[in-house]
Amino acid sequence: MGKNKIQRFAELHTFPNVIEADFDEVFGKDHPLKGNWHRQRFNNNNPIILELGCGKGEYTLAMATLDPSKNFIGIDIKGNRIWVGAQKALAENLSNVCFLRTRIDFIESFFAPNEVDEIWITFPDPQPQSNRKRKRLTSPLFLNRYRYFLKPSGIIHLKTDNEQLYGYTLEVIENNRLPLLAATDNLYESDYRHELAGRVQTYYENIFLAEGKRIHYLRFSLDHAEKIV
Repeated sequence: MGKNKIQRFAELHTFPNVIEADFDEVFGKDHPLKGNWHRQRFNNNNPIILELGCGKGEYTLAMATLDPSKNFIGIDIKGNRIWVGAQKALAENLSNVCFLRTRIDFIESFFAPNEVDEIWITFPDPQPQSNRKRKRLTSPLFLNRYRYFLKPSGIIHLKTDNEQLYGYTLEVIENNRLPLLAATDNLYESDYRHELAGRVQTYYENIFLAEGKRIHYLRFSLDHAEKIV
């Protein structure tokens, strides 16, 4: 590990807007913040929005800046990336944003039923191998985890440049008869380009666009009455 990374990891432990949890703290256990994010972290009852696999937090920060009436939590396992977003949030005094360093596999250990209003999944690993479909963040395995803490009216957003992941997610939505609220295989040629999905772009998204790739976008909600298969 380079000196820069070592320094960043050391600084990350001191950042007041970063929550880190060791494996032993959350494996089969509930984190102390579970059910207490409004009271103990944000000191308000505003809606909570998650960005899964937030990387450097570009989307989390942009959303928090555009809408100070909501609370935003960027989630990623890469501490070196989170350092970038957390440092910028502190520099810009964004009190409605924080970062959670953990594997998304343990997400149920951090949030209680009905605690989260929305989820953004921005350019996740598409897991192209057929035997790794269950690892996709829009697979039934993960959607059922989100069901546990997402409000009944809660919304999930997906942005991806990967046509395969887009199509796969559409199939999951259709097979489970989930409410589909928006769908386009070319975001910036659609009416949705004027919405938040089109107003915020990540570093990698700009690279994809420069390469001529189309950005796919889905917005849907989950049916809490049935298990997703």
